[in-house]
Amino acid sequence: MTVELKKRIITSILLFLLVIFCVFINWPIYILFIIIVSGIALNEIAVLIWRIEKSASTKNWIPFRLISFIYIFFIFLPLAGSFYSLGPIFILYILLICIFSDIGGYVVGKTIGGKKLTKISPKKTISGSIGSFCFSLAPPLLFYIFNQSEHYYSFNNFLLCLQISLVCQLGDIFISYIKRKAKVKNTGNFLPGHGGLLDRIDGIIFAIPFIWIHMNGLNAYFEIMKDVMSRL
Repeated sequence: MTVELKKRIITSILLFLLVIFCVFINWPIYILFIIIVSGIALNEIAVLIWRIEKSASTKNWIPFRLISFIYIFFIFLPLAGSFYSLGPIFILYILLICIFSDIGGYVVGKTIGGKKLTKISPKKTISGSIGSFCFSLAPPLLFYIFNQSEHYYSFNNFLLCLQISLVCQLGDIFISYIKRKAKVKNTGNFLPGHGGLLDRIDGIIFAIPFIWIHMNGLNAYFEIMKDVMSRL
């Protein structure tokens, strides 16, 4: 087992346990955790943009600051917060899909190697992407074994897992693009020896809104935001 793989597994387990711990305590603690995570992620994005602007002597990335703020605090945060009502098992299930997808991509990509997936992130390979898809199917199989619910062992659920894996991979590639532009390896040093928090949750940040919209529809989101704005 490589050092990098150990880091991914350790941070994934710690994040997983911390989220579940917050869910089991109460809603205020859970939402506080989501707010803190959102704030750290947004700060890391802001620093990356600052590095890009500094190295390129351009302010063309200023609109991206606003887009990042809107996405994190008006899309990711409220939708991630709403997952609390679905219970710890559901949150556990979604996290496992994202984590298995990430680890699968790394393990298979490093083991098999092969043709590069994209120039944006040279270390990512086609075999790694396939590994992500395959590993993302592990959680529903595990849940079916222990729960015996036909809901997990269904074509639609397997298809959803593959879609979540795809979104996670696209999120990972997008953040890799930002890091490449900023000429840095990690999004930050929030996790000493591991990199930034965003390095570990980039896929999750993009997967959460996708899952919510998949379950409830885009119109439901606009209705929620309309209600929130009317209360301000």
